[in-house]
Amino acid sequence: MGFSVTTLIFAMVGLIASLSTRICFNKGPSANLLHLTLVMTATVCCWMMWAIVYLAQMNPLIVPILSEGE
Repeated sequence: MGFSVTTLIFAMVGLIASLSTRICFNKGPSANLLHLTLVMTATVCCWMMWAIVYLAQMNPLIVPILSEGE
């Protein structure tokens, strides 16, 4: 449940950021496209970083080995 909920949160934040960028920085079609591209790229990169860290904790590569005394 945590993965899908947080993915939806990232999608909503990206949508809100795109709309606010479009409203606040409306300087023409090419500038709007650049701003939209930058916001979407930043949103996807942040989501991918979060997803990689989240999924890496589910199946770690290095498994702790307990000694006999512990």
